Amino acid sequence: MAAALLANVLYSTGFVLEKRALAAMPQVTVRQPARLLRLVLGSPLWIGGSLALASGFGAQLVVYRTLPIAAAQGIFVSGLVILVLLSSVLLGEETSGRERYAIGAILVALLMVVLSLKEGSDTVSRSAPAPLILLVCVPSLAMGVWLYASAERRARHRHRMPTTGVEYGVAVGLLYGVSSLAIKGVSSYLTSSGLGGAVVDLLSSPYPYLLLFTGAFGLVMSQAALQRCRASLIVPVCTTVTCLFTAVLGTLAFGEALPEDPLRLALRIGGTALAVSVLLAMPKHDPPAQPGPAPQHDPPEEPQPPPHTRELTTDEPRRPVAEDTGVPAGQGAAASPRKGDGGSGEY
Repeated sequence: MAAALLANVLYSTGFVLEKRALAAMPQVTVRQPARLLRLVLGSPLWIGGSLALASGFGAQLVVYRTLPIAAAQGIFVSGLVILVLLSSVLLGEETSGRERYAIGAILVALLMVVLSLKEGSDTVSRSAPAPLILLVCVPSLAMGVWLYASAERRARHRHRMPTTGVEYGVAVGLLYGVSSLAIKGVSSYLTSSGLGGAVVDLLSSPYPYLLLFTGAFGLVMSQAALQRCRASLIVPVCTTVTCLFTAVLGTLAFGEALPEDPLRLALRIGGTALAVSVLLAMPKHDPPAQPGPAPQHDPPEEPQPPPHTRELTTDEPRRPVAEDTGVPAGQGAAASPRKGDGGSGEY
């Protein structure tokens, strides 16, 4: 229990630190993974967040050695409350009323799963057949990558409403679900006698290679999604998908039997169905931004007529205006010789 609660704190802190670091970076994209890695590795804040997440994975190894998969997921999902509080305080993110109700319903659903457990009757499995693990994990990885690529294509449409990140959260959650199963598998080799034999057995299993794939793709996909969407929504969706995937498929793959008691079985199945229905009902788009008031501009000045055509006001004195005779200056009647003025000619 202590390791599970510590993992919750480390996961929530890591996601929030990474989100805050990504907010100060230029836009990143999965189509330029080398540029994305160069940007994030140059941020001390992001490195601190990634170290917190890595420590959370270490705590998760301890949890899987002592608790059944379904019980562990029920405790892990309680970290959503910590995440929402941290994102509100450190990131200034606000969740809508509908999203808060959805997160509350998810917590209730996974509490039902925890209540379906009974101490002493639930076994902790140590191994699973490799072909069965691959049969579960490979299609899930393909589905996650395809879903993320589809969300990317739709997001590039010019007139599409801004997405909340549910599609991104589901896609990354599938990858992290596979990673969670791989961590569960790795934890089973920690009890092997002798370090050398344990390493050889581990390398001959599919778990380290699943961890490498989910680590590389999950890193790039999750960082691009975190930069575009609110951490207070995308992380709960991702966590819910991861927990449900691990609790349902992990329980079957590792042979941890479902409860025989009808009440406990109903709680486990009902909690899973409630969490899935809430996830499907969550809003897929953020509301469009409300347009602000139109800026006030001064009316344009009316052009003033030229001085010789504008009307005189009553306050302006009238000046005599010479009659325009159409004759150039100096050649009018004033310049013509008149009879009796000593001119040389007569009219």
